[in-house]
Amino acid sequence: MNTMHFPSVGATPVIALHGGAGTLSRSHISPEQERAYHAAMQAALRTGQEVLARGGAALEAVCLAVQVLEDCPLFNAGHGAVFTAEGTHELDAAVMDGASLAAGAVAGVARIRNPVLAARAVLRHGQHVLMAGEGAERMALAAGLQPVAPEYFSTEARRAQLRDAQARAAGAVLDHDGAAALADRQQDAPLHEGSKMGTVGAVALDAHGHLAAATSTGGMTNKRPGRVGDSPLIGAGTYADDRTAAVSCTGHGESFIRVAAAYDVCARMAYGGQALHQACDAVVHGALPALGGTGGLIAVDRRGNVSLPFNTEGMYRGLARAGQLPETFIYR
Repeated sequence: MNTMHFPSVGATPVIALHGGAGTLSRSHISPEQERAYHAAMQAALRTGQEVLARGGAALEAVCLAVQVLEDCPLFNAGHGAVFTAEGTHELDAAVMDGASLAAGAVAGVARIRNPVLAARAVLRHGQHVLMAGEGAERMALAAGLQPVAPEYFSTEARRAQLRDAQARAAGAVLDHDGAAALADRQQDAPLHEGSKMGTVGAVALDAHGHLAAATSTGGMTNKRPGRVGDSPLIGAGTYADDRTAAVSCTGHGESFIRVAAAYDVCARMAYGGQALHQACDAVVHGALPALGGTGGLIAVDRRGNVSLPFNTEGMYRGLARAGQLPETFIYR
């Protein structure tokens, strides 16, 4: 039975998103590239904002916003996802509805154009929360989602990152760190594709006071096949509860898993009485660095407060409130 969790009365709708956090330097992005990233994020924000403006649900808004980012090769999700060590793609995604605590997630999919929609299909089916590999793909196809050949996700820039990581015997590296390293060796080349950042996500509060979160990623460059990060794990990279907040994370997934980062934000609010910004800062600048974890998160609470903290040089991020122009940022 679905339970409604104390929705805010007269809530002002808001959506926030991220496109990855990492060590990207200003010197590695041209003005043209920077404008392209801002334009892509603003397009995704406007898509979600339009849903909220017509009284739509937060869950719909975050799924559509993330879908826009999955279709954009500037980000490591969907088209433009990074490669595993075997030159394949394994994509993960999760969604969560703060009103009912219903959640759906997929891991290791390679034939569904929009993994975030596959995660939503799992949520709608309702029997399971997390499905992986071929089983997740079969459910997505049964739900009518668009199939693609695995090559759809590939770009030459991602292949270059994989070759570079393997040549350096670097093991698995975050998309943004791989891009930065590649950029260091290509200072004289136009660095358009190499600066792509990682995981994408969105969180939203709708006019009915309900919260939702969605996260999608291609994972880590040169990762072992079968590796699953925090993004599809409810409570680690994705969480939403109308009583507290909606959270989507990006960064070194293993660290986010170990501290249950997304849920920790909500727990600090629910049990410790912390405000949203306090809880987010405690996780991003305290719990994660204690394990050597790098990255950031986006969060919105039931009152419409937004927090976008990160402990790296930059994080692609933005927000859009009802009736206001979207705001997007990359650096501090």
